[in-house]
Amino acid sequence: MTDAEWAVVRPLLPVPAWMRGRGGQPEAYCHRAMLDAIRYLVDNGIKWRAMPADFPPWDRAYAFLRRWRDHLLVKEFHDRLRARIREREGRDTEPTAGVIDSQSVKADAVVGSDSRGFDGGKLINGRKRHVVVDTLGLLLGVMVTAADTGDRIAAQVLLGQVADVHARLELVWADGGYTGGLVAHCLTTLALVVAIVKRSDATRGFVVLPKRWIVERFFAHLMRTRRLVRDFERRTASAEAMVYWSMTLLMTRRLARMAPGRG
Repeated sequence: MTDAEWAVVRPLLPVPAWMRGRGGQPEAYCHRAMLDAIRYLVDNGIKWRAMPADFPPWDRAYAFLRRWRDHLLVKEFHDRLRARIREREGRDTEPTAGVIDSQSVKADAVVGSDSRGFDGGKLINGRKRHVVVDTLGLLLGVMVTAADTGDRIAAQVLLGQVADVHARLELVWADGGYTGGLVAHCLTTLALVVAIVKRSDATRGFVVLPKRWIVERFFAHLMRTRRLVRDFERRTASAEAMVYWSMTLLMTRRLARMAPGRG
């Protein structure tokens, strides 16, 4: 991280339990060094044991990532960054509209058969990332499943989780793969309108569809972080955490550019 990024990030970091008088042992490495190590791994797609010597030992960095994953600290950190960006953009911290979609990616050999499958539509053997983003393209929720999981089945669970956290969410745009009973389910159970954005049958070639381009741009960002080009994580919880880490890269850079006094 640059000094400008660290100045933005530091006040938003979760406070360790030992600093709040709740017990535990003080950490041996500062948060900036640990964040830099994890960001380097996510951005460059290296193996844990290939961590450069400039960073803390790989096993300490992995223990830090695992602790932040298991205690949902990475999500807490991510959500604080997202709220700060929305404030800087003149938006309310809680969104009222979002976009849902999924992305199938190949899985590495370490991914077990219990969490991988074959997506017949995309011809991909691996996992599927189901995401909901706001209208700025910032992540609201992610769920990783086997690639053969249907979009509508996963969407029922994911939209329920997102609606519980974001009470003001009223409208979600989706593509034609989410038609059917999901629309009625969300309306009656979650008080959430799912609007289907369809491609016209008369359209030929590539066309930018309203609202759907927002989530496609989000997936394009994920593909720029090499750790996410393929799913290398044994657990789906780790795969979801990597998506959050990828978005923190984007948001800290954006906040540093938006900081007062910067051109």
